[in-house]
Amino acid sequence: MSTQTKTIAFHTLGCKLNFSETSTISRDFVQHGFEKVDYRDKADIYVINTCSVTENANKEARKLIRKAKRRNPDSSVVVIGCYAQLKPKEIAEMDGVDMVLGSEEKFNILDHIDKISMEQDTMVIQSCIEHVNEFRPSYSIGERTRSYLKIQDGCDYTCSFCTIPLARGKSRSDNIINTMKVAQEVANGGTKEIVLTGVNVGDYGKDSDDSFQDLLTELDHLDGIERIRISSIEPNLLGEEIIEFCNASRLFMPHYHMPLQSGSNKILRSMRRRYDRDLYRSRVEMIKSVEPDACIGADVIVGFPGETDDDFLDTYYFINDLDISYLHVFTYSERQDTDASNYNDPVTYEKRSERSKMLHILSDKKRRYFYDQFLNCTRDVLFENMKNGQLIGHSDNYIQIKVDESSDLINTLHPTNLIKVDGGMVLGHLKNRTS
Repeated sequence: MSTQTKTIAFHTLGCKLNFSETSTISRDFVQHGFEKVDYRDKADIYVINTCSVTENANKEARKLIRKAKRRNPDSSVVVIGCYAQLKPKEIAEMDGVDMVLGSEEKFNILDHIDKISMEQDTMVIQSCIEHVNEFRPSYSIGERTRSYLKIQDGCDYTCSFCTIPLARGKSRSDNIINTMKVAQEVANGGTKEIVLTGVNVGDYGKDSDDSFQDLLTELDHLDGIERIRISSIEPNLLGEEIIEFCNASRLFMPHYHMPLQSGSNKILRSMRRRYDRDLYRSRVEMIKSVEPDACIGADVIVGFPGETDDDFLDTYYFINDLDISYLHVFTYSERQDTDASNYNDPVTYEKRSERSKMLHILSDKKRRYFYDQFLNCTRDVLFENMKNGQLIGHSDNYIQIKVDESSDLINTLHPTNLIKVDGGMVLGHLKNRTS
């Protein structure tokens, strides 16, 4: 298959880490003469970077494969990512799939793409996850104001519900010198905000003499960047030193995302999480004591096996009392090859749905309360895109703000007066703006 004038389209499912990797892979193709097009367009090659955290992610991947073949029956479809590592044979048996690449091989698509036309059967190239130990730096750029910078991969935790260690392998990262080189490359590309991503970013440097704190200290001296955020960090790895550093730093924003998963200690033990609710509460209180304006988000799983009505209410009231700003709610999904999939006392799908709705409502209330605290105040806003004729951006503490301004302000930072909550966002007005 000649690379000349060939078109290629990408679609990414799942986490910010996947987005950083897709962006890096797509740049390789462009540099080798391919034309990148939208996934909704007709393309010669479609690449789907998959997630496998839930069954819905798997279903979405299958749907995308069918859509690609409908757009161009003669196209080649390549499936990569976590689902591809975990279930390569299952994917290979799907109509329309030409190549499946595991976690190690996904960065080498270019080395294999010419072989598709020579193969009658679906090509499956996958290494045993125990042998996947190389760290591949990745970042997204050019698609939005913020860039997702991958600083860590894999996970050494053994949470009973999670397939990520099976899909991505052991925790690993690059040294600080190399990480800073990549970060500076991102900064030089015009991006104003970097989001540090990984499977377990707090474990950065675990396989070396570096530490996550050491990296943060170096990143705070990065030139050409206005903001840095930590995408998500385990509460047991977010210590007082990091919180105090971020508060005093030049670039790190007052925004934390800490997975909670459950407010019941019984369920946390069953999940094999490395903290209890008291530690989680102490982290929230520590953040708020140092940075009262900080935004704090949390992940929660509802319907975990053995979660009784009382266990769920423990979670609900625990979260209700926490000074956090929003939730990401996940309905528990049985994942093959996890210990939790074999646990007794599964929660009915009806109850899982009911509990999810309750926490989504609670999240909306939390977000509204958080937003209300900053009305009639001024926050610095980095504007990112246009929607419905309005300019959309985020404040330093992650309030989503819309203003009636033109698109020429995208990727610029402006002090903005926060006027009122409107449609899940805050309506603002640029300070000192008369029009």
